Amino acid sequence: MASDSEIPGGPRDVARILVDSPLPQLDRLFDYAVPPELAREVSQGVRVKVPLRTAGRVLEGFVIELDEEDDADRPLSEIESVVSEAVVLPDRLFRVARAVADRAAGSAVDVLRLAMPRRMVRAEKAWLAGPPADAPVIASDARASVSACLDRHPELTDALAQGARVAVDAPPGVSNGLPEWTMTLAAAATHTLAHGASAIVAVPDHRDLDLLDARLRTLVPDAAIVRHDAQQSGPERYANFLRTLEDAPCIVIGNRSAVYAPVSQPGLIALWDDGDSLFEEPLSPYVHARDAALVRQSLDGGALMFCGYTRTTDVERLVGIGFVRDIPARRRASPRVVLGAPQDSPQTGRIPSAAFRSVREAIDSGPVLVQVARPGYAPSLVCAECRSPARCLPCGGPLFAPARGATPTCGWCGRGAMRWVCAHCESTRVRLASSGSERTADELGRAFPGVRVIVADGAHPVQEVDDMPSLVVATRGAEPLAPGGYRAVLLLDGDRMLQAPDLRIGEACLRWWSNAAALAAPGATVHLVGVTGPVARALATWSQPAYARAELAERAPLHMPPVARVARVDGDTPQVEEALRKLRDDVPELASDAVLGPVPLEDVSGRRRSRALVRFDYARGSAVAASLRASVVQAAMKARSRKPRQKSASGRSRAPANTLAVRLDVVDPEL
Repeated sequence: MASDSEIPGGPRDVARILVDSPLPQLDRLFDYAVPPELAREVSQGVRVKVPLRTAGRVLEGFVIELDEEDDADRPLSEIESVVSEAVVLPDRLFRVARAVADRAAGSAVDVLRLAMPRRMVRAEKAWLAGPPADAPVIASDARASVSACLDRHPELTDALAQGARVAVDAPPGVSNGLPEWTMTLAAAATHTLAHGASAIVAVPDHRDLDLLDARLRTLVPDAAIVRHDAQQSGPERYANFLRTLEDAPCIVIGNRSAVYAPVSQPGLIALWDDGDSLFEEPLSPYVHARDAALVRQSLDGGALMFCGYTRTTDVERLVGIGFVRDIPARRRASPRVVLGAPQDSPQTGRIPSAAFRSVREAIDSGPVLVQVARPGYAPSLVCAECRSPARCLPCGGPLFAPARGATPTCGWCGRGAMRWVCAHCESTRVRLASSGSERTADELGRAFPGVRVIVADGAHPVQEVDDMPSLVVATRGAEPLAPGGYRAVLLLDGDRMLQAPDLRIGEACLRWWSNAAALAAPGATVHLVGVTGPVARALATWSQPAYARAELAERAPLHMPPVARVARVDGDTPQVEEALRKLRDDVPELASDAVLGPVPLEDVSGRRRSRALVRFDYARGSAVAASLRASVVQAAMKARSRKPRQKSASGRSRAPANTLAVRLDVVDPEL
């Protein structure tokens, strides 16, 4: 006797599939019939292969929903095969991906590519065959350490229990050979794990990840720590992702993509130093980890914690409107910061005399940190006569000095400028216009003979230095950890850092200087050289939230981020103009000055290209994103419907590619 699904006109099983395709017009669910022979294998969240008639090929996809319909006469393609019985896309992960993509006018598949590592068959089979993970047990001494740490922030324990959104100022300093901030985050994560929920902690880079990992292993069992790390092998990354799908709680630590970890009971999502540019996703749909965490917390609940030495204007805006709660420390701790004007002399070079004496006194008891702006010896050269920037004659690139007495080298083409002549005054001599980490180390080595000098930058990574006397010259963000803290900290090139053409450069400099100052030993002096004004005062008084509030007040009249959201639209001029017209029709509430531009861009293949910025309130975010996304889809469909005019490398014709691109929440808008 035939089953109901085999009876003509009877009910049949239908699966709604999200096709794994980068095409924006395919960012929706497609109905496919479930053949009877696959009925037991097809379940929500599994990978399948389905035919796509418009593409004429078979693609992978994910089963999002299962349903039964009576209209069996509706023509539907059938699922071709089930890739694996592993449920790798639970509904909680798809909801987050869909919400994040909708907020950023992007595709859910693009978000899932960030959240899900590449499938590894052996790792998946081992996970399916293995037993489920056990719930971790927290030792009593670890619970005591956690309670002592959380007592420094008396409101934090209640906030974690209530699932609140909080901003926590991290205490500066080093304890037990690790920064204090690692204990604050590890205590919050361990407290969450002890109450039967999972915690997700995202940090900017692998150095912070190693420090947090080391701290957590002193509090929780190793099996409870799941690490999402781009430096791991493919099978290890995929195995760790599969572990987060299980019901047993865990602590997930990783970089920006860790905020998508599909743990079943999220009790805490925490971000350390959310102002770091590494939290900005460079891949479509370009969602900042902070925004993804906010979206996920609104869907899944649990606590959300922003922790850092400084406060970004984005978080301070949320604090100002009451969306995030400010959690002050019970006792305020701050480094001793001294502001000083630069003083050049043959003896001290770029270091003021007061700072020079402080370094000389501190060097006998341990390491001293010197932060500089750029790596290398002399990152830029100028003409010795007219002070014009020295440029490479063949390509026009900037010249730099790779070492003392070395031939100037082009930063673009790498050629040596053996016979350089200034294009303005015809001088043949160059002058060092700036000092990098290596030149600073050379100067300090002559000023402090017999003292060990250590260079720490991108070319010379150093994770940790001992407590022996030394001068550590580091670029911003590359400062090694001193287990006992630095006996003095010297912040150079501050005036040069502040000159960068960046809307948030003051905020960024305050974060770089605060992170370096926090590595000082108790009672050590921090010298900020050559900087005055609000940024310097905020560092000296350790009042970073107040500086963020002042920055917000200055940006409010200009409607610049994060006071308002900004979208960037670029592409062929007709497409950009059409997208802006559609946006005006779809969102008539936009202000008259909401659109800046469009302005022409450099021609590509003879096409006229333009770029425009759109400023809008947060309340209009959903409508603006939906309108711009619709324009991208429409442009993509028009591009595919045109007669093919291009040929691929294989000689096959293909339709012109869509050139309309949209990016929301631009951090530093520029036309």
